[in-house]
Amino acid sequence: MPTPHNNAEKGQIAKTVLMPGDPLRAKFIAENYLDSPVCYNEVRGMLGYTGTYKGVPVSVQGSGMGMPSIGIYSWELFNEYDVENIIRVGTAGSIADNVGLRDVIIGMSASTNSAYASQYRLPGTYAPTASWKLLSAAVKAAENKGSCFHVGNIFSSDTFYDDANSLAQWQKMGVLGIEMEAAALYMNAARAGKNALCILTVSDCPLKGLSTSAEERQTTFRDMMEIALETAVNV
Repeated sequence: MPTPHNNAEKGQIAKTVLMPGDPLRAKFIAENYLDSPVCYNEVRGMLGYTGTYKGVPVSVQGSGMGMPSIGIYSWELFNEYDVENIIRVGTAGSIADNVGLRDVIIGMSASTNSAYASQYRLPGTYAPTASWKLLSAAVKAAENKGSCFHVGNIFSSDTFYDDANSLAQWQKMGVLGIEMEAAALYMNAARAGKNALCILTVSDCPLKGLSTSAEERQTTFRDMMEIALETAVNV
């Protein structure tokens, strides 16, 4: 049955869902890659579609910005709609010297400054980690495409405008890039016994003052989209 944030009925959403932050990127993926896409959600403008890719049912839905937002949507997909796999397809700021504009980052783990894990009352510090079966399938897909990609630790931040100016400190620890959703997604998947992965395209390099346009971020980061779709049909 529908939730407060999703119009879909059970059975309308595929077992694997691609989740961009921007609902217009979800619309773009559905219209350009899925066969016979059907819109199943428009609540709060968070568009969701189900179609097929290479004959396999795949859904794509926006998550919004930040861990509270993806936390809601991914929790409902995992726990109310029986989704097994969520692949975030988003943008990141590169903070590693060897990661450039438009490179792809596959997030093996997600460090964070968020208190999201506090809800689990764990007696220590939890390490949000991607699911191996999705990670390994994505790496294979990226290799087959010949994409310029990097695999490693990303940083999920609760703040976009960081008053502490802390990116250089995360860079020292080998973090590849900064985004705002993966840690919550990985924790929700772990708690539900499901699978999650974050695949990112570098949209800007904040330590170098480089960036792409809003239009590029919405419609041109096709390597990331195609890696995610190939992953979806091979798990």
